[in-house]
Amino acid sequence: MAATYLNNVRVRCKEGCEEKFIAETEQWVNPEGMLDAYWAKTGERSYCFVGLWESEEKLVAARPLMIEHLNRVRDFFEELSSDLGVTDPVSGSVVTHKS
Repeated sequence: MAATYLNNVRVRCKEGCEEKFIAETEQWVNPEGMLDAYWAKTGERSYCFVGLWESEEKLVAARPLMIEHLNRVRDFFEELSSDLGVTDPVSGSVVTHKS
């Protein structure tokens, strides 16, 4: 099944917290409707998550689980800004896909 929706979250780890953060994310189990999940290291202590979803509805239904996971790793992150807090999340419909 092709993904129709995706979410993206940008974070920055506090110094000394990267190994704990990665260990915690390795324990993550994709919720129902999440087709795939990726974490990329995008810079010094900076990471970006991309989740591929069957639908927006599946993402919305999984938000409580994602918030629960965020609460387990929140202390590992630096505040990005006073407006954003420790995460910079976005999500939306897939408009193009190439494989």
